[in-house]
Amino acid sequence: MPWYQKLHWRIIIGLVLGLIYGVIASYFHWQSFTFNWISPWGEIFIRLLKMIAVPLVITSLATGVASLSDVKKLSRIGGKTIGIYIGTTAVAVTIGLLLVNLLQPGAGVPEDLKNSLQKTYQSTVDAKTSLAKETKKRRPLQPLVDMVPANITEAAASNRNMLQVVFLSIVFGIALIQISSKSSKPVVDLLKTLNEVVLHTVDVIMVFAPIGVFALLANTIVTVAGDDLSKVIELISALGFYCFVVVLGLTIHSFIVFPILLKFFTPMKLTTFLKGIAPVQLLAFSTSSSGATLPLTMERCEKNLGVSEEVASFVLPLGSTINMDGTALYQAVAAVFISQALGLELSLGAQLTIVFTAVLASIGTAAVPGAGIIMLVVILEAIGVPSSGIALILGVDRILDMLRTVTNVTGDATVSILIASGENQLGKPHVADKDEPHVRYKR
Repeated sequence: MPWYQKLHWRIIIGLVLGLIYGVIASYFHWQSFTFNWISPWGEIFIRLLKMIAVPLVITSLATGVASLSDVKKLSRIGGKTIGIYIGTTAVAVTIGLLLVNLLQPGAGVPEDLKNSLQKTYQSTVDAKTSLAKETKKRRPLQPLVDMVPANITEAAASNRNMLQVVFLSIVFGIALIQISSKSSKPVVDLLKTLNEVVLHTVDVIMVFAPIGVFALLANTIVTVAGDDLSKVIELISALGFYCFVVVLGLTIHSFIVFPILLKFFTPMKLTTFLKGIAPVQLLAFSTSSSGATLPLTMERCEKNLGVSEEVASFVLPLGSTINMDGTALYQAVAAVFISQALGLELSLGAQLTIVFTAVLASIGTAAVPGAGIIMLVVILEAIGVPSSGIALILGVDRILDMLRTVTNVTGDATVSILIASGENQLGKPHVADKDEPHVRYKR
């Protein structure tokens, strides 16, 4: 099969064409045409991915838990998974704090730019602050309460309730373990069949990936630029150092920290990992949603990287809801950058508060575009920095959101390989020369 027909190259072509079109559309003022005739295709693609996410999590997670055969094994895998997720998030926040304190990107922001940005984004700041205040009013154990669904139908009705879906699927899987194999077999077989159907549906949806990615990126460029492309250039040049620090941190975490973990704790070669995960990273970049990327993440980890169904179906859905390394790193950099720009000194205690709050906030951050900015307001309030300071970074947040989502999904895939290797459930990777229908590769 020619190189341009492989999935990752088709997505790259869609990204490049979307970028080119977005620039041209902004220059020639084609905003109305783009919003009416181009953007809807991106929305359709996102909806297709979100449509399949809940069925995928329910069928794969319930099947995976049921296949563990005993609750002790589930507890062991679950404990290791959560521990590694929290550990990598803490490392990500630490990297962000080290870089932002060393490079001081907020020290050189001109006063007129600060005033201009705060005025431009005041309405958005007010809306995000209001949502953050509601979040702060929550009781300490409210996340545990929210994790338990009051109604199965309501839990499955929205991707924002994915943690409830994960909880429901785990409980259902445990119940299947508790009953006799004779009674559970028909249900498990049905779930496995449904899971295969869902995975093949993912294959069908990914045929439209290049078109969806093209539309999403075109819409992003036009939205950020408005009817004046120079605004984007001006904004990025003014906040370029801040963007550089965030991107540097994400790069270190994605391409140094994760590869080190793979090298020393798994037999996985870095080149094999990158080839297998490349389409996932590209899709995450274009959608800015680890939740929407989940179906492809699961498919590539099982099909191409040799992660067993048992591990992938548990670790990856959980990761898409609680593992947000990129988001946590960005929040740490953004919080200190804003304090630097406003001339506020942050004590060691305040920065330790950032570590603690960012790690906890990453667990509760929805796997949807823009959710991290709300939790950033919570962090700013926790360290005594005016939340209005988020106006300084809102202009470039969408671009950085795309990049930090790449780190999030890379982390999910890395941890799934770590757990699979530790449980002796990592099979031989299979990076095909062509995009084949979904096939699970076993040891």
